[in-house]
Amino acid sequence: MAKIKLTKNELKKQKDALKRYTRYLPTLELKKQQLLAEIRRVQDEIRDRQVKMDTIEKHLATWIAVFAEDIGIASLFFVKDIRTDSGNIAGIDIPLFKGVDFEEKAYDYMTYPLWVDTGIEISKKYISLDKELEILHQQEILIREELRITVQRINLFDKVMIPRSRESIRKIRIFMGDQDTAAVVRGKISKAKIEKKKKNKPVRLEKVYA
Repeated sequence: MAKIKLTKNELKKQKDALKRYTRYLPTLELKKQQLLAEIRRVQDEIRDRQVKMDTIEKHLATWIAVFAEDIGIASLFFVKDIRTDSGNIAGIDIPLFKGVDFEEKAYDYMTYPLWVDTGIEISKKYISLDKELEILHQQEILIREELRITVQRINLFDKVMIPRSRESIRKIRIFMGDQDTAAVVRGKISKAKIEKKKKNKPVRLEKVYA
């Protein structure tokens, strides 16, 4: 900690700093609560998407067991585009999932079994959920990083900056109080010396002529 100047200007500077810190701290606390709420929201959405993907996997596993046909559904469509947008949460930019665009290849309906269309649609849904899950994990990473930085700032203000400013103000006030007391004492001493000189001043006797 740098040595503070024991002056009136420094006292004002420290008071102004303390006001800023105490005013900014509740804002940081509010941001922390918002970020924690967003992390819970994202985690709930991740769990929901994961459950849906697990359900689809079980469904597909049943199909594979029943039909046992290697028809190469994956070759009948492909991901054309993953649509995303940008959102803002508690002052940070996060990616938002908007959807997946697919493109299907033409195939002979007479060659492939009837359940292929349903299989393609379910596969598309699974892929969409998987891509959305990736975006949600990205959101969580970004929000957690912002939370880490926010908590660091809260600790800095609450445990370092505010106590330091208060201590500096206390020291300056004590010093200035001592200075004022010393000034009063010096004034009294000077006054006492002046009074003493007046009392000890020799009296001049004028000659009296008859």
